[in-house]
Amino acid sequence: MGMPRKLKGFMLFQNGENYVGQIGEITLPKLTRKAEDWQGGGMSGPIKVDFGQEAIQLEWTCGGLIKSVLTQYGITKHDGVLLRFAGGYKAEDADGYDSIEIIIKGRHTEIDLGTAKPKEDTAVKITSAASYFKLSWNGETVMEFDFVNSIENVGGTDLLAALRTAIGL
Repeated sequence: MGMPRKLKGFMLFQNGENYVGQIGEITLPKLTRKAEDWQGGGMSGPIKVDFGQEAIQLEWTCGGLIKSVLTQYGITKHDGVLLRFAGGYKAEDADGYDSIEIIIKGRHTEIDLGTAKPKEDTAVKITSAASYFKLSWNGETVMEFDFVNSIENVGGTDLLAALRTAIGL
C-alpha cells in the first residue's frame, strides 16, 4: 500500500518565461476518448467504437494582467504558444518528489479579463487549446499526442503507427 501523490508546488512557463508568483490555479487537461455506440446485426448490445482523442485544453488563472499572455492572443499558428507545467508531487510515505511535466503547444482560445472593482482581488482566466500534449513523469514520457502528425503515444506504444502506415504517412 502507498499514500497518494499530492501536488506540493507548481510553476507555469509560457514560451520559456516563468510566471513565478503570478498563477493562482491551473486546471490540467481532461483526457477524453471520442467514442460512439455501435450495435450491428447479431450483437446483443452496443459497444463503444474508439474514434481517437477529443480536444485537449489547459485552463489557468493569473492573479492579474500579464502583458506577454495578452500579446499571444489571436496567434495564427496552431502551435504558436508553448506552455510548460512543472509540478512537484509527493506521497507522505516517500522521501522524494516526483516531477510531473506537461507540455502544451497550441493557442489561447479565450481570455477572460474578469471584473474590475477598486480594492478587490483581480483574476484573469486563460483557456489554451492544444495541438500537442506531452506528460512526463520524472523525465519519462508517459503520453504524447501530436494531432497534426497523427501520433498518440501512451506508455511507449504509438497507438496510431499502424494507421499512419495504412494511409501512407
